[in-house]
Amino acid sequence: MSTKVFVNLPTTDLERSKAFYTGLGCDISPEFTDENAACVVWSEDIYFMVLKREFFATFTDKPIADPNESVQVSVSFSQDSREAVDAIIAKGLAAGGTEPKPAQDYGFMYSRDLDDPDGNSLGFLYMSEEAVEKGPEAYMAEQGSAS
Repeated sequence: MSTKVFVNLPTTDLERSKAFYTGLGCDISPEFTDENAACVVWSEDIYFMVLKREFFATFTDKPIADPNESVQVSVSFSQDSREAVDAIIAKGLAAGGTEPKPAQDYGFMYSRDLDDPDGNSLGFLYMSEEAVEKGPEAYMAEQGSAS
């Protein structure tokens, strides 16, 4: 059995969060969704548990950070192309998300960030297969000698 990843995210508006994530193309698992939480299916192995802040607080004794004020974690997803990165950002913006900073193009990697309506940070990136295989420095050195 492969490892399943569950990312827990606080929300102040569960219905708005469900609409945002379905706007990105995710499904909601009804078996693990109720009035306190929604199970967002990102892929066969990756899930978001979007939890009302009060319910989220029952799982920890630590304070729950306001994701609009501080970042505790940013979850990033690789995409198959720069165009795929741009497309998912467009979906997220249309679904009520915000882009906290401009796209970042490092030559070997193209990256854009998206905050959900609660301020939780998601990243989307494309990295060329050659950069993945050789590493960023070797890839960029080759690109520099090719120009």
